[in-house]
Amino acid sequence: MSSLIDITDIRRDFPLGNEIVHVLKGIDLQIDKGEYVAIMGPSGSGKSTLMNLLGCLDTPTSGTYILNNRDVSAMTDDELAEVRNKEIGFVFQTFNLLPRTTALDNVALPMVYAGYSKPERHKRAEEVLQDVGLADRMDHKPNQLSGGQRQRVAVGRALVNKPSIILADEPTGNLDSKTSVEIMSLFDAIHAAGNTVILVTHEEDIAEHAHRVIRLRDGLIESDVRRTVEV
Repeated sequence: MSSLIDITDIRRDFPLGNEIVHVLKGIDLQIDKGEYVAIMGPSGSGKSTLMNLLGCLDTPTSGTYILNNRDVSAMTDDELAEVRNKEIGFVFQTFNLLPRTTALDNVALPMVYAGYSKPERHKRAEEVLQDVGLADRMDHKPNQLSGGQRQRVAVGRALVNKPSIILADEPTGNLDSKTSVEIMSLFDAIHAAGNTVILVTHEEDIAEHAHRVIRLRDGLIESDVRRTVEV
């Protein structure tokens, strides 16, 4: 079975004044379809840079990245934008919702870029909002929703195009502990439905939801542990 993600010797350098900072120093990583992975590491370990590469928000200095049998490591910005919209659903710590737009239209937004008609967008967005437990909040704007509800809208938006990967960056970072538990239950359900989920987190209790934990240190993979999770 071919990997959904196959990264070989990925390096990412950034110029800083007259120096070059080597943030990722040769990462090899394979992730199969349907995996539930947490990427961890201290500040400066390279986990955010790796997430940006996995999410096609950035390109590597060298190395190859095969996503769903396509080499995305040398794509143009326009090609990467298309891959992002089709293959990757993003969930951010800060929700990144449009403030003057309803939950329904926030969720439907990626479908606008994908070229779906308005009736198709609304039908699918309604389905997804139902799935994330917000059927009664479709017409509410973000300022009328709690933090947890806003993150549910963000999760719905990530799911709406049926992407290959859900990529979540510190998804509970702005939430209280009770709401964090609810959001992580939602991710567990998304994974159980067959989705590939990748979490970037510095919190051990969040990483415990994943079935595989990859730890970075100083731009390299320090450990990669798969574990059996009780169902």
